[in-house]
Amino acid sequence: MVKRTIAWVLPALAIAAVAVAGCGTNKSSSGGGGGGGGSKSGSIALLLPESKTARYESQDRPGFENKLKALCPSCNVIYSNADQDASKQQQQAEAALTKGAKVLVLDPVDAASAGAIVSRAKQSKVPVVSYDRLITNADVDYYISFDNVQVGKLQGQSLVSELKKSGKKGSVVMINGAPTDNNAKLFKQGAHSVIDASGFKVAKEYDTPDWSPDKAQSEMDQAITAVGKSGFVGVYAANDGTAGGAIAAMKGAGITPSSRPTTGQDAELAGIQRILAGEQYMTVYKAIKPEAEAAAQLAFDLLQGKKPSAGLVNDKVNNGTKDVPSVLLKPVAVTKDNIKSTIVKDKFWSPSQICAGRFKSDCTQAGIA
Repeated sequence: MVKRTIAWVLPALAIAAVAVAGCGTNKSSSGGGGGGGGSKSGSIALLLPESKTARYESQDRPGFENKLKALCPSCNVIYSNADQDASKQQQQAEAALTKGAKVLVLDPVDAASAGAIVSRAKQSKVPVVSYDRLITNADVDYYISFDNVQVGKLQGQSLVSELKKSGKKGSVVMINGAPTDNNAKLFKQGAHSVIDASGFKVAKEYDTPDWSPDKAQSEMDQAITAVGKSGFVGVYAANDGTAGGAIAAMKGAGITPSSRPTTGQDAELAGIQRILAGEQYMTVYKAIKPEAEAAAQLAFDLLQGKKPSAGLVNDKVNNGTKDVPSVLLKPVAVTKDNIKSTIVKDKFWSPSQICAGRFKSDCTQAGIA
């Protein structure tokens, strides 16, 4: 169970504007390990979990590296992506420590097994920032993410509201995230708190290994086979990748996706385009650039042996071992009605990216092109 003392700070305010000299983004550096004990330069490891979700390579990595480069041109970023392999991530963390990483920014493949990485880092007196996904039952130094129970609530509220607005009654299918991802458990918790109290029943529910869109499609195929084409009125999909898989299954079964409101998360380009085309109802926009920049700022503070910049840490989250000082940013529900005032306004995706090809007319209708 997550314990929080909420003190919301808007994403733009969560990033302290600190002018400092010196870090860069070379892939690695040589030299001994040792914790962030006051260096103005050095190596910081960014360890991301997978690449099936588009955000990690297109948003998180460049956001982190660009911010760190601005803060510290003489430092190195040791970057690794684990491709959804917990053992591989363990090896990457070991390699980063061997190469002299003084801070680990870790987005875990497996929230529980990543505790071994934290223990190994502690042996070298290297602080660990749990990034986006919470590492459970471990002595993590800091946590940066969004209120993930609230993410699930936004998804559930959007789905239930749209179903009631259209006068639909019946059951929904739930396509959750990876069972090894603590965030997925929190999304599910938040969604259930709304759906279970709404009067809509859950016809079928699945946890999707590796957040795989292909596996989500297979799960949706199973649900349609089990309950029939008319046996559900909407779909809770935990992110845009699983939404894409569920929508592909519905199309394959001859179901018009717009007749079954489907949720999502991450504001992936494909998800935004599906929303404009009427195939997906909503997504949850999490301003990834502020999240990545907050991680870079915090990592640099730790590298220097300083306390976090003023205003950065705004909460605490219990991970089973301790109340972890946390930076929690606020998620936003996005439908066709507010893509322009959120995604486009924040330059998360540009109109030229969103409106390419067959989506041009959809953009025109939404007032984006």
